[in-house]
Amino acid sequence: MLKELMKRLINVQVTHKSRLLSFVIGIVLVAFLPGCEPNNQAVTAAKPIDTSLCNFKIGVCTKTVADVDIQLSLSPWQATSEKPLTLDINTSKAVSDLKVKLQGRDMFMGIIPVNLNQSTETDYNAELIYGSCSSGYMVWSAVVSYKVDGVEKFTTFDFLADNPG
Repeated sequence: MLKELMKRLINVQVTHKSRLLSFVIGIVLVAFLPGCEPNNQAVTAAKPIDTSLCNFKIGVCTKTVADVDIQLSLSPWQATSEKPLTLDINTSKAVSDLKVKLQGRDMFMGIIPVNLNQSTETDYNAELIYGSCSSGYMVWSAVVSYKVDGVEKFTTFDFLADNPG
């Protein structure tokens, strides 16, 4: 649309040789052409910190369900994609049939079963790897399920992959 307007103004200017039209064309060029240039300034918008996510740099993430405190931690704390991670879980009392699976919170990335090793009555650990996301912001959910007195309970721990700190 701007190009068409400029063509018409130039045609009128050439035909009529008006000083006023020359002035108007100059103003239009000065006003609109700089907007067509690419913006060379890098815009760095700080992403707001989501306080609902686990921050493994600070320490373990704790949830309480059915009077059982569950602590989850990842090492290294940055939760780097496509690199081996160690997941540790501690429960405040013995539970049965403890399971963990990873899945994307906001994007389907498949469901990753986690093979837990039980080291004590309340301590579990596992090695795992998950894929990277091209968006640069991937939140994973560790879904933890277990049984208390034969009744299945579950909770989720959401955390940021490739956490810069």
